[in-house]
Amino acid sequence: MIGGSERTRTFEMSRSESSNPLFRGACEGCRSSEPLPFQFDYAYQPIVNVLEHSVFAHEALVRGPAGESAFSVLANVNDSNRYQFDQACRVKAIQTAAGIGMDTRLSINFLPNAIYRPELCIRTTLQAAREFGFPIDQIIFETIEGERVDDGKWLAEILREYHRMGFLTAIDDFGAGYAGLNLLADFQPDILKLDMDLVRNVNSNKPRQAILKAIARVGEELGISIIAEGVETAEEYACLKDMGVALMQGYLFSKPLFKGRAGIDSINWPA
Repeated sequence: MIGGSERTRTFEMSRSESSNPLFRGACEGCRSSEPLPFQFDYAYQPIVNVLEHSVFAHEALVRGPAGESAFSVLANVNDSNRYQFDQACRVKAIQTAAGIGMDTRLSINFLPNAIYRPELCIRTTLQAAREFGFPIDQIIFETIEGERVDDGKWLAEILREYHRMGFLTAIDDFGAGYAGLNLLADFQPDILKLDMDLVRNVNSNKPRQAILKAIARVGEELGISIIAEGVETAEEYACLKDMGVALMQGYLFSKPLFKGRAGIDSINWPA
């Protein structure tokens, strides 16, 4: 990690900064974008390994500049600024994580529909990681929740390119409408994040248990780690743990921390 003023320097995407080293080699959209007409920041929610009692990663969750809801920010995103917002989010997530001394993996959501050419659109991220001293192999790219992707093969191509560059990759909301078996057949990520609707009340729902057990077996055969999202009760936790799911995320363990990171001692570890 680099220190002090370097780490906390504000990164704004504007025409006047086209000579900044973070933009060199980036695509034209990165270098020529006007400043976003709204501000945002990040909260970080830990992803824990319940078998090792360790923090596996933190997911960066967009918030308003004073911690307002993600909706207050995403309501301002439209077709004209989607690409610029996606690029700014990556840099801000890395900059803030470095600034708070994050020493775990960092999971960043991205907007697949904002990607034109993966090998170009990723350059700003690569340069930001180097600038702020965050290891590339500790960054996970996951598809953003609720983002409709009509072309699964295009999404697989984006993830494949990110993986080739050294990033970890994750398919979010696996089991929901846009993140299913067809996508998994085209690309095998490092991580599958189970859709929280599958996790909800899994301890008392036999069909959900059968589905999650099958996904866990597929993950084991393909060498893919499984993360259960939205774990909220001790009963869900115990059921998932009995299935062999070691990585979990949810309010049971910790709420998102605005511009903060969770340590082992601050996690609520169920008995």
